[in-house]
Amino acid sequence: MEKIKVLIADDQTLMRDGLKTILELEDNIDVIGLAANGEEVLSICKMRVPDVVLMDIRMPKMDGVECTKKLKKLNAEIKVLILTTFDDIEYIVQALNYGAAGYILKDIEGDELIKTINAVSKGNLMLPVNIAQKLASQISTGTAASEEKKKFTDFTDREIDIAKMLAEGFNNRQISSYLYISEGTVKNYISNIYAKLGTSDRTAAAIAIKKLMDK
Repeated sequence: MEKIKVLIADDQTLMRDGLKTILELEDNIDVIGLAANGEEVLSICKMRVPDVVLMDIRMPKMDGVECTKKLKKLNAEIKVLILTTFDDIEYIVQALNYGAAGYILKDIEGDELIKTINAVSKGNLMLPVNIAQKLASQISTGTAASEEKKKFTDFTDREIDIAKMLAEGFNNRQISSYLYISEGTVKNYISNIYAKLGTSDRTAAAIAIKKLMDK
C-alpha cells in the first residue's frame, strides 16, 4: 500500500509534534518532514515531495497563505490543507484562490483530521461546515442582500451568490462545494450569468460583476 506523504508546517513545536504523533499511528500515512515557517516548507519540498502539506496560517518569515501561493507554483500537484485557529473568511478566500485544497481548524478531532487528509490526497476539496456556512452567510444576508438585488436587477438570488464568488476568483469546483450544489448546476448558473452580462469570457464577466458591486 502506497502511503500518503505528509509535511507538517506549524511554528509551535508542541503542535507539530502532536500532529506527527497522531498521523504516524496511521498505517497509510508517512510524515516526511516538519517545518516551522513557509520558507522551511519550500526548502523541504524542493528535496522531498509530499502529497499533502498541513499548513498553519500564522507563521513567522512566511505565512501559510503566501507559502501556499509559492508552493503551488513550485509544484501544483502538492495538496495544501490550511490549518488554523482562525476561521477568518479573508484567509480562506486567499488560500483557496492560491490553490489550497481545504481549510480546517486546529480543534478538529484526530479521526476527522485523518479522514480529511485521506480525502484531500484523493483530490477532494474540504471545508468545515461551520466555515462554509459563515462564508455563505457573508455572501448575501439581510440588508446587504437587498442592496445587491438592486445592483443585479436581472439576477436571481442564487445567481448573485455565484456571480460574487466568480468575481472573487473561485473556480466552479469551489463554488459547488461552498453552496452544496453540483458542478453541473454551477456551470448552468454561470452560463445564465454570462448571457445576462453579454459575455462568454470568465475574466470579462468577473470585471463586469465587480463594476456592478462597486456601484
